[in-house]
Amino acid sequence: MIGPRRAGTAVLVALSILLICAGRYSIRGEEAKPPAAAPVHSNCDRSTFRVVLDVGHTLDVPGAMSSHGVPEYAFNLQLAQDTRQALIDAGFEKTILLVTGKAPPYGLVERAARANAMHTDLFLAIHHDSVPDNLLQTWEYEGQPYSYNDDYPGYALFVSYDNADRAGSLQFGHFLGKALQANGLQYTPHYTLPLMRHYRRELVDPDAGVYRFDELVVLRMTRMPAVLLEAGSIINRQEELELATPERRAKTSSAIVAAVEDFCAAHARPAITHRIAVRPKAGARDEKPKH
Repeated sequence: MIGPRRAGTAVLVALSILLICAGRYSIRGEEAKPPAAAPVHSNCDRSTFRVVLDVGHTLDVPGAMSSHGVPEYAFNLQLAQDTRQALIDAGFEKTILLVTGKAPPYGLVERAARANAMHTDLFLAIHHDSVPDNLLQTWEYEGQPYSYNDDYPGYALFVSYDNADRAGSLQFGHFLGKALQANGLQYTPHYTLPLMRHYRRELVDPDAGVYRFDELVVLRMTRMPAVLLEAGSIINRQEELELATPERRAKTSSAIVAAVEDFCAAHARPAITHRIAVRPKAGARDEKPKH
């Protein structure tokens, strides 16, 4: 989450990652169908296109705490790892997983600086959402009290108008939102509500679920198109369980791949057609018009 809630320890985060990988929170039911393969864009040079996947938060400052007591960083890292592999499998071999140990605010500046130094084509920060403290309720899970809010499931996308490539950021945000929707996911509209107080945001792309958040350091200080994804709400008890499954991660990572393909194709250089010079036959002369 990009808000102020921070909790947990490094040991708890590491344990949470193992539990998510082991499928502790998996949901029984109908097996999810794999998302449809995205169309191949022949004019997109995937082998040279560089995507940076920024894992939100750190091991020691792990972000929001989920409704079942799992730190956000565990969700961010697992989704980012799955997405990186999906992009590499799709031919985007230069995809980089950006993990930073330095805490905010210096760690945020470091993320942007590292991405800029890599000559990145596209920057995507991966997070999972919560709600402000005034919207939280309390319940008990395995004998321990935890906070939750079941009202606002769904993804959210953020761009900064102070980014060096605002148009590119908005374009990729649109591609990603539509790809997430094509995979059966919907965005949360609650950032537009007055109850969000100073966390309220302008919805600049209602069709795709893209919000404006100019102050986000990793979006404002990066020199390439940059988007922050809140993949879903881990404070929502039902959606948290879904977010911990390989099926939900596959839907999200597949959508990211499709959006990167669309963005790469939209910004690819047009193919150059080489003309073959034909030498005249020996003894041939240029014909000139007769007067």
